[in-house]
Amino acid sequence: MISSDIIFGIFFIFQTCIGFMGNSLLFTLYMYTFLILPHKKKPVDVILAHLTLANALTLIFRGVPNIMSSFGIKLEMSDTGCKTVLYIQRVTRSISLCTTALQSTFQAVTITPSDHKWAWLKKKISTFIQPSLLFFWTINMAIYSVIILKTVASRNTTEGGIGYYTASCKSSAYDQQTSSIFLSTVFIRDLFFLSLMTCNSIYMVNILFRHHRKAQHIRSTIQSSQSSPENKATHVILILVSCFVFFYWTNTFFTVYLVYLAKKNYHLEKFSNFFSSCYPTICSFFLIKNENRIPGIRIMKTRIRIFSS
Repeated sequence: MISSDIIFGIFFIFQTCIGFMGNSLLFTLYMYTFLILPHKKKPVDVILAHLTLANALTLIFRGVPNIMSSFGIKLEMSDTGCKTVLYIQRVTRSISLCTTALQSTFQAVTITPSDHKWAWLKKKISTFIQPSLLFFWTINMAIYSVIILKTVASRNTTEGGIGYYTASCKSSAYDQQTSSIFLSTVFIRDLFFLSLMTCNSIYMVNILFRHHRKAQHIRSTIQSSQSSPENKATHVILILVSCFVFFYWTNTFFTVYLVYLAKKNYHLEKFSNFFSSCYPTICSFFLIKNENRIPGIRIMKTRIRIFSS
């Protein structure tokens, strides 16, 4: 009978390989567009390049250790290795949060009607993208610098107590003052960006609903039967935001529960890691589906349309 560890390992392999290839394909496309085809570059490409890079790093630095531990391969890491792996896991997960929020904000501004009071942001929003991304990397790297001080290699896999433990690493509990500052900072950051995503989503749904109602009223065949690129992109972002919020809160619940669990449960830890890597994998699929600059994807979409018509 196949053990649960082997089953987890198989799931991690599929998740890591498929997600990493999808995000790497997209990141390569954005880099190729920036360097070789600048005339095809879109303002949102800068955001998506950072998002796919963060997703790819998250999948590798979460997936590989979990795959090895699931198949019983002892992963011997030094203190430096543990600090690096856990630090990159946390930073890239946070970058994914921030860039998804920025992406939803950009799209919300893009589809804003020209007569709206916020329409002036359409010409300004592109200039805010790169400074925002630089700020996201800087602030998140600073927030999680405390991990470098508290994370060491775990020599005893049966260790317990309050703190964050994996099969190879452990992050001991902080003192009360440090813990309060750290948790408050993370909570405020998460609340701000999740609220921003939620507000943007509600706003975009409202815009799409009014556009759909207007199209029905005008009864234009072109408007009612075809979706504009902006509408398609908006639908994709709404799906991504919904997926992110779901997987984010699920993983947060598991993480908090595991930190304060007296007896560590590595199966639950693997389940939590699997959930936290679902969004980076799913994200690449929806972005590829909405991407027309990949020749293979464009041809496949054309054939599907011909076959279904």
